[in-house]
Amino acid sequence: MKLMRYGSKGHEKPALIDADNQVRDLSGELSDISTQTLSPANLARLAALDIKTLPIIARPGRIAPPYSGMGKLICVGLNYADHAAESGLTAPAEPVLFMKPTSAVIGCNDPVVLPQGSLKSDWEVELGVVIGTTARYVSDGDALKHVAGYCVVNDISEREYQLERGGQWDKGKGCDTFAPIGPWLVTADEVPDPQNLDLWLEVNGHRFQNGSTRNMLFSVAHLVSYISRFMTLYPGDIISTGTPAGVGLAQKPAPIYLKAGDQMRLGVSGLGVQQQSVHAWNPELIDG
Repeated sequence: MKLMRYGSKGHEKPALIDADNQVRDLSGELSDISTQTLSPANLARLAALDIKTLPIIARPGRIAPPYSGMGKLICVGLNYADHAAESGLTAPAEPVLFMKPTSAVIGCNDPVVLPQGSLKSDWEVELGVVIGTTARYVSDGDALKHVAGYCVVNDISEREYQLERGGQWDKGKGCDTFAPIGPWLVTADEVPDPQNLDLWLEVNGHRFQNGSTRNMLFSVAHLVSYISRFMTLYPGDIISTGTPAGVGLAQKPAPIYLKAGDQMRLGVSGLGVQQQSVHAWNPELIDG
């Protein structure tokens, strides 16, 4: 299934995408797509519905984050050897972890707002892994049993804040609007091999990133297992699994960073496409 939410902030409604890419309203079946919806039993109930009986939403408008109640957004740094190399860093021996606050989360096509004084904001297309059942000290072999589904994440990063302001990476990763997610949550049964997905990103029509999850240093299964040794993963937590080469920081002969008016377009095979416009600091675009 492809689950999604649509509507203005605070008034989101649940939906799914049918085989003809039509949006079907789920409001008659549940009030929202939440972390409780991600349990195997609830997903099985939705999968058993006669989709043709659900109302078609011809113009859904805003596409919201695909579910509500996210607990943690855990990110993996330098998980592609080519990205580590272009950053001038050695590929890590173990996964590099950091967090993005849920206040950074927006819908897949919502405006991206640069923080005040930002000069080095950057893009990163990533595969997001959504946890469906509690995972604590799970093995690699059992890890994917705890995954409800997958989604597209843009791990937008302010490189000056991240790398030049001291402390941890979180400063440059957690700005408002710096975590577009969606358009859909694609359930795990539709992604038989998360290590065989293409991912790409364009800015103003130019393709900067063109990679594959085949080239991850640490697989999705290993990441779920590894992270579960350091913190309990609960339904609705997301792991953003790292980005391939092609970020703005590494462009030659000089870095290229996001500026107001830029357009980003990105996707992961089978998981949908995002498109964001970039804006100068404007809190009304964040709160509206």
